[in-house]
Amino acid sequence: MKRRVAREIAVQSLYQIQMNEATPQEAVQIAIHEAENDNETELNFSGDKIDPLYIIELVEGTYSNKVRIDELLEEYLKGWAMDRLSRIDREVLRLAVYEMLYRDDVPPKVVVNEAIDLAKHYGTEESGKFVNGVLGKMIKEVEDLKGKVTPS
Repeated sequence: MKRRVAREIAVQSLYQIQMNEATPQEAVQIAIHEAENDNETELNFSGDKIDPLYIIELVEGTYSNKVRIDELLEEYLKGWAMDRLSRIDREVLRLAVYEMLYRDDVPPKVVVNEAIDLAKHYGTEESGKFVNGVLGKMIKEVEDLKGKVTPS
């Protein structure tokens, strides 16, 4: 399974948690089931069986560190509040910040590019630019920010 597909399912799962108060595990199961059966979002997973472990790591990590991630994002939003963002933009940003600051398996530039693509695909016409602007500022200070976070 490609990491791009895992990120898409992770964003869908985080959205599911926000909308339906599902647990991370429930949300991932729902999103995987929908991808494998309905695939309304047209995920390209080439018929591969979707392995939930990586997705659950992303969703649980983002969810359990949400308070600290939101605090960091507030510093970079400049004139915006987290609760004013679209739900999709908010979840894309949270996932990207989690991957950049709490994980070392993906270069931050790759995380930012993936987040921009996700925002363009699932968000509004302006979502890609907005996500790029926020994460573009943050990536310049990513090493300093890593030193300020501790996993929950």
